[in-house]
Amino acid sequence: MSSRRGLLAASLGAPFVSLPALAQGQPYPSRAVSLLVGFAPGGGTDIIARFLQPSLQTMFGQAVLIDNRAGASGTLAAAANARARPDGYTMLMTTVSASAVVPPQMKPVPFDILTDQTAVVLAGTVPLVAVVPLDSPVRDLAGFIAHAKANPGKLNYSSSGVATQQHLAAALLGVSAGLDMTHVPFRGTGQAVNEVLAGRIDLAIDTLPTYLPHLRAGRVRAIATTLPERVEWLPDVPTIAESGFPGFDASVWYMIMGPPGLPEPIAARWVAAVNTALQEPVLRQRIRDSGFLPGGGTQADAAALLRRDAARYAALIRDADIRIE
Repeated sequence: MSSRRGLLAASLGAPFVSLPALAQGQPYPSRAVSLLVGFAPGGGTDIIARFLQPSLQTMFGQAVLIDNRAGASGTLAAAANARARPDGYTMLMTTVSASAVVPPQMKPVPFDILTDQTAVVLAGTVPLVAVVPLDSPVRDLAGFIAHAKANPGKLNYSSSGVATQQHLAAALLGVSAGLDMTHVPFRGTGQAVNEVLAGRIDLAIDTLPTYLPHLRAGRVRAIATTLPERVEWLPDVPTIAESGFPGFDASVWYMIMGPPGLPEPIAARWVAAVNTALQEPVLRQRIRDSGFLPGGGTQADAAALLRRDAARYAALIRDADIRIE
């Protein structure tokens, strides 16, 4: 079991707190809540938000409205969250890229990842999977590398935005294998998927939930996964690490964030609600069937994960000389 899965298992085994009410004024929430999503519908961020939406609405007794604000690798929504009133009525379903990796690389920096957002609770984690179109001559990762080296500068790879995990994973593979490929960023994973299915993109390294239905339907071909160990959903697909690149490890986490200064009772309400939702057997199985590792845990766990991965990926970008175009 990887350290990531061990952390998640330990977090899910922790006792859950009861749903608190605010100490003063109306109980929270007393009206609809907006949950910002920084990518177009169809990608992993949107999927996990919509998985949790019905349970959150039941527990809150109010509508939870998904507000897709795609653009700038998810940072448009994250920046909107940073400017929102800290009253719990604007929250954010974010990713490691939008809230930990991309903002420090932008000029000007749109917000401070540690002071201008409040980490609340981990919603889930997913491995990435490397896929190629069905008409590709490639059958495995070694074949793709050979194909790319035989065609320098002619192959492309997609992502859901500059410096997202999809971009960084593919760029890191390219740097590690000495490949010359063209990055094609989209405003969201859903748009990228359509181009891969149409055969206009040569490689995508993207979230497993996004491509799992297409893999099961035989519409794309998986050539590798990105965690250190093989994933349960694709046991016959080797990892990038075991395919000649030891230590390769990439994934995407999804986290509920609040604006800076979010009151602790409101954060606690979200922590309790998400943990409770992720314990529902039907929802939990649905999440796993879709390729997610369910999240959960405490607010302290979420804050520590944000800090850890912000430092880890900043070092990766620096050491691999990955350029943010």
